[in-house]
Amino acid sequence: MDRAPLRPSEFSAVMGTGIVGNAALALPGHVPGLHASAAVIWVVAAALLVRAAVGAVGRPLDPATAPVLGAVPMALMTVGAGALHFTPYVGVAVALWLAGTVLGLVTAVAVPFMITVRSETQGREPEMTGAWLMPVVPPMVSAATGAPLIAHFPASVRPDALLACYALFGISLFAAVAIIGQLWGRLLHHGPGEPANVPTLWIVLGPLGQSVTAAHALGAAAGEVLPERYAAGAEVFALLYGVPALGFALLWLAFAAAVTLRTARSGGGLPFTPAWWAFTFPVGTCVTGAAGLAAQTGSAVFSGLAITLYLLLVAAWATVVARTVAARVRVSGLRRATAR
Repeated sequence: MDRAPLRPSEFSAVMGTGIVGNAALALPGHVPGLHASAAVIWVVAAALLVRAAVGAVGRPLDPATAPVLGAVPMALMTVGAGALHFTPYVGVAVALWLAGTVLGLVTAVAVPFMITVRSETQGREPEMTGAWLMPVVPPMVSAATGAPLIAHFPASVRPDALLACYALFGISLFAAVAIIGQLWGRLLHHGPGEPANVPTLWIVLGPLGQSVTAAHALGAAAGEVLPERYAAGAEVFALLYGVPALGFALLWLAFAAAVTLRTARSGGGLPFTPAWWAFTFPVGTCVTGAAGLAAQTGSAVFSGLAITLYLLLVAAWATVVARTVAARVRVSGLRRATAR
């Protein structure tokens, strides 16, 4: 009997859950019980990753869901980032980072190639959505989550590891900029498209927020690795890049929220699909980006922004979890009724 196709969206749930725990650690100030709560959420994310990984074994790939394959390496690195902070097992964090980085580089090349070939063979242009960013974002996640690991590498490889993370930063940034430009053009000429695809507009926040996070983390790591003048330059870059990038992320957040609200209020509404997980991880990257700028500048504005975005993240995560559970219960009920 043929197995059902792989559902990369299950790994999106890992990302969306894991970022709730990881982002809590980056928040300014101290909230009693927050670290413990974040650890529990990370454990849930780790359990979801194991479940998704086991369920993925032997499943064929559905070309229609290929863009979402980027969720697989990002899920690995999200859980790995938490392992570094919530457990004493640095080796687990490094292993998950290495696996996610290699797999992320594969998706960054292979998935766009698959989309190109499929478009050529079908003789028509596929509908572009924010999901097209998914395969090129993993290298940016590698840069952001790899920076804290550099201190745990042998001293002889730390400079090369740091430069490799900057290279991963560039791979993802320039690819994302190209895709975001095309997506913006499509939105201007054709509108947001099918209501089910509207949540994917929030994915644009992912490479933006994660790039701010990565720039800050790499700048902090550079101080212990690079010569003084280059280390100082890395910290300056983190600030001069991070503020404008986060500003554009907030602009896009307002735009995506407006489109989402308009769609939800329309006659057809906003149907629930696994794409709703796009309301979580991308917002979480903006939390960590704002928190990084707050730590670097001491700005109360960035501190307040990080906290506000985190509250939005938690609300979005709770909503999506509730809708996901309700959908699973409904599907299970229908299967039992059909079996009778």
